Amino acid sequence: MLKQVAEQLDAVLKGLGIGCAVMALLLPGQVTSRQLQTRLGVPQNVVLANLPRVADLAGEQAASEVRQMADWVMHSRDHRGMPFVIVDKQHVRVFVFSPSGKLQGAAPALMGSAVGDDSVSGIGDREMSAIQPHERTTPAGRFVSSPGINSHGEDIVWVDYGAAVSMHRVRAKEPKERRLERLASETPDDNRISFGCINLPTAFYEGTVKPSLGKARGVVYVLPETRPLQAVFGNSSLLASQP
Repeated sequence: MLKQVAEQLDAVLKGLGIGCAVMALLLPGQVTSRQLQTRLGVPQNVVLANLPRVADLAGEQAASEVRQMADWVMHSRDHRGMPFVIVDKQHVRVFVFSPSGKLQGAAPALMGSAVGDDSVSGIGDREMSAIQPHERTTPAGRFVSSPGINSHGEDIVWVDYGAAVSMHRVRAKEPKERRLERLASETPDDNRISFGCINLPTAFYEGTVKPSLGKARGVVYVLPETRPLQAVFGNSSLLASQP
């Protein structure tokens, strides 16, 4: 009976121009879990079914939105078994997680000086001198990261290549910007200074970010600051605002 259904569905899908890969997703038993993981881009050494359903923040203090987001990622398997990062713009902190949802480390960061959750169209193709102050945002959303090299030959992690947004070591080239002092301050009030990139303490980048995302893809979730989580990442009860 199942074979007949499969053959009928195969004919329908072919008639619609849809490949067998789609049918494999629809019919359990037609493809192995390992083949399915490969098609979804899941690392070969990760078995999604065996991963925890909640994240482990290892006692780290974090905003409720960060905890909600981390648990949603693990519950939904949205990270596809890759390491992932949660960027909390409101508190200007970055959290790096292993594929199993265990926190690898957290640190303060420097982010876009302008409040906002969207990048201006075409901003990645413009010279930095042409970017207006109100356009210097760190965009919110889900981004598949990739290792890269910037124009200075430094290794970085691309977050949104099209918008030229990356995570990288803090660069203290302009003394008047006091970037190192901003990172070291006890409050997040002075951490909005970049053109949109996510500047990180060098030790944190080298010891936590680079080992996790410096050689392979990962997923970066930048939390919004002008919209609720559900408006950016989907309508899930796990992302509902706390009372």
